[in-house]
Amino acid sequence: MNSQTTSLANLPIRTNARIIEIQGGHGIQQKLEVMGIRVGKRITLISKQPFRGPLTIKVCNTLMTIGRGMAQRIIVEVVS
Repeated sequence: MNSQTTSLANLPIRTNARIIEIQGGHGIQQKLEVMGIRVGKRITLISKQPFRGPLTIKVCNTLMTIGRGMAQRIIVEVVS
């Protein structure tokens, strides 16, 4: 990861980003694909719950919640 890329879990709140990589096996990639989370999609981190709780994200005008473990595997690039 370079200075412009980070995992979704480390992204500051209310930051727009583009997914550049999903790390993990076929199972996690398929699950995220069904949710509409795939490479190239724009994503916004809406909120983070304390104590390693879930994250709320916005993808294609849809709000959803994912766990931090899954968010750690989504590598994003900050966009303006």
